[in-house]
Amino acid sequence: MALITILNGPNLNLLGKREPEIYGHATLDDVKALCGARCEALGHDMRFLQSNAEHELIDWIHTARDEAAAIVINPAAFTHTSVALRDALSAFEGPIAEIHISNVHAREEFRHHSYVSAIADTVICGAGIAGYGFAIEAVAAKI
Repeated sequence: MALITILNGPNLNLLGKREPEIYGHATLDDVKALCGARCEALGHDMRFLQSNAEHELIDWIHTARDEAAAIVINPAAFTHTSVALRDALSAFEGPIAEIHISNVHAREEFRHHSYVSAIADTVICGAGIAGYGFAIEAVAAKI
């Protein structure tokens, strides 16, 4: 059994309330349940975290270096702004999956660039919260 760390960036605590026409009506608790079920079915443990603070996400990535076999991350708005998050992920030696609930390429121009995609093993966007399950399967296959 390996540990998969699942990280969620800013505003994802508002899932189900914030812009449901873009992100749907599922809550972060729904995402956590989906991820827990997928990890369990694949025989892996899960650490599921969310923060609106960039430094917390970076600290959790640093912890994952010693404890986790893979990272699934929805960096949210930090996708487009955080070189620091990218650098922390670059230091992680296991597989990384980047996930976005919406199709970022069908949205505003500034959302089309990701600092994370170039270092991720897998990028999933536009599949709704089901994308988390796909991302877990992708990293589990590489563990």
